[in-house]
Amino acid sequence: MDAFLVQAPGSYTTVQDNGRFGYQKMGIPVSGVLDSFAGSVANLLVGNPEDSAVLEITVTGPRLAFLREIDVALAGADMGAALNNQPVNCWESFRVSPGDILKIPQVKSGCRAYLAVSGGIEVPKVLGSRSTYVGGKLGGYQGRPLKKGDILRCGEGTFLDVPRRLPSAWIPRHSSEIVLRAVPGPQDDFFHKEGLVTFFQSEFTIGTNANRMGYRLQGPSIQRKENMPASIISDPTISGSVQIPADGQPIILLVEQTMGGYTKIATVISTDIPKVAQAIPGNVIRFEEVTLETAYSLHMKQKKLMREIVRSIS
Repeated sequence: MDAFLVQAPGSYTTVQDNGRFGYQKMGIPVSGVLDSFAGSVANLLVGNPEDSAVLEITVTGPRLAFLREIDVALAGADMGAALNNQPVNCWESFRVSPGDILKIPQVKSGCRAYLAVSGGIEVPKVLGSRSTYVGGKLGGYQGRPLKKGDILRCGEGTFLDVPRRLPSAWIPRHSSEIVLRAVPGPQDDFFHKEGLVTFFQSEFTIGTNANRMGYRLQGPSIQRKENMPASIISDPTISGSVQIPADGQPIILLVEQTMGGYTKIATVISTDIPKVAQAIPGNVIRFEEVTLETAYSLHMKQKKLMREIVRSIS
């Protein structure tokens, strides 16, 4: 069923679900929503399964003309959205009718917002996922960001009896100063103790080269041991891998890369990847060292929170 017409696409709006797994060995990255918390909550707010496809909206948003009555929710960055020129709140569901216009101007706080519609965004699954991998022109809506004139469809959904909202205590606050918890390695032994101290005790600024592939940081140079090479034989990477290239400036890798040939000093824990997703150039990042056991404990705590959210808003 046709759901909406794209009157203006925004700076970078793509269809994403929870990702495409099992094909990294073929050079196909996971892709999927960068802020998994916001993407999941947006779906829950309109009664969808958490892994339904949504729109991921970056920095400046689209203008959409709705073609049918459906429930809609926005989560993640606050972009000052308005329905028929009346403000609508993030982290709440609302109902639209045919002819309604939703405008999503630009971020006030954060970087990426997620728009869910009841029934989910309906695009063909490619290798088990509806996520867009722009670099490979794969998945999503014709393998690309949205353009003016695109008409997107939704699946079969059910109307909510009452609007849903996320309790304010669980709404993330987006700060310009971000602490990312990270586990050392897998190649932390390539670096002097002083290099690790510099990495975990310094502040870094996000540069302008920041996208779904990764974020380049600017700060003090991280020095290797003199007998260690600046690069290694390319090996697999995961979202959160922190590479140190020859210039000593960290790069946080994200969801659209499968291999890398630079040493990885640490790995940002999965629980904190949404913080990276909501960061913008100029924000300050500091890394906090944690153990693998702590990372696992925080992951389980996040899963418990999601179960509480499901019970609360359903």
